[in-house]
Amino acid sequence: MSHSSAGHPLQGRTALVTGVSRRCGIGYAVALELAALGASVFLHHYSPHDADQPWGGDDLDAVRAGVRAALRDGAVTGDVSADLRDAAAVEDLVDRAWALTGQLDILVCNHARSGGDGSVLDLTAETLDAFWATNTRSTLLLTRHFAHRHAATTERTVPARPGDWIGRTGPVDERTAGRVFWMTSGQGEGPMRGEVAYATSKAALAGVTPTVAAELLELGIVLNTINPGPVDTGYLDPGTTDRSLAELEAWRQTTPFGRWGRPADPARLIGWLATDQGVWVVGQVLTTDGGLGLA
Repeated sequence: MSHSSAGHPLQGRTALVTGVSRRCGIGYAVALELAALGASVFLHHYSPHDADQPWGGDDLDAVRAGVRAALRDGAVTGDVSADLRDAAAVEDLVDRAWALTGQLDILVCNHARSGGDGSVLDLTAETLDAFWATNTRSTLLLTRHFAHRHAATTERTVPARPGDWIGRTGPVDERTAGRVFWMTSGQGEGPMRGEVAYATSKAALAGVTPTVAAELLELGIVLNTINPGPVDTGYLDPGTTDRSLAELEAWRQTTPFGRWGRPADPARLIGWLATDQGVWVVGQVLTTDGGLGLA
C-alpha cells in the first residue's frame, strides 16, 4: 500500500463497490467519491435488475467513463456484471476485484433487490428467499471473502474450523485497517408497508452489524452499516416513480431540508469513514437522512 497524500487520502488503496449501474444511484456516487479520494475502484453491476424497474437502466459505458474521469494519480478501475444471488458469482467478484491491483482494502455492499415485494399477506417463500439471497446472504458472503483476502494480505490468522473464536493477534494497525460498508434502509425507524420482504432482509444486516463488526475487528477490518434515508435514485423522481405523486410531495414537504437525499449525501459519509480519519467509528448503524427522524 502506497502512502496517501493529504488531498488523496485513499491513494494506493483499492475498493470494490457493488450495485454501480446507474449514474443516479448511490453506488455510482460512492464510486466517484472513493475515486476522487485517490482509490482504485472495481465496479459491480447487474443491469437486468434495473431493466425491470420503473426507472429503468443506464448506459454502462457512461457509468464507466464517469468513474474513470474521477480517478486520481494513476488509480485504475475495472468492472464486471454478476448476479449476486449466485454464491459462486460472489466469490468470483471478490477475486476479480482483488486482481485489479493485487489488493482489496474497501468493500461497499450497495447492491439491493427492490420491487416485486408486498405486504405480509402477499408473502411467499419464493419472495422471501429472493430478497434474502440478494440483499442479505450475498452481503455476508462478500464480507466473508473480503475478510479472507484481507487476512491473507495482512498476515492475520483465520481459524481453521468453523465456529472457532478468531482471537486477537495484536492491536489493529490503523494504517492498513480494511473497511466494509453495508447498506440498510431505516426499517427500524418506522413501518415500510408493502415492503416486508425487503425490510426483513435489511433488518437482518442492521441487527447482526455489532456481531460481525466485533469479529472483523479481530482481523483488522472495520465494519459500519449506513442508513442513507430517502435518497432519490429514481424511485422518488416524478418522471420515473411508481408511487403517488401527491403522497410523495406531501412527504417531501415534511422533511426538515425540504428535499430528498441526493446520492452524494451518503457517499460523502462513506468516503470519510474509509479514510484514516474515520477508523475509530466501528460497528455502528449510522443514519444520514437530513434529520428525517426529527420531522
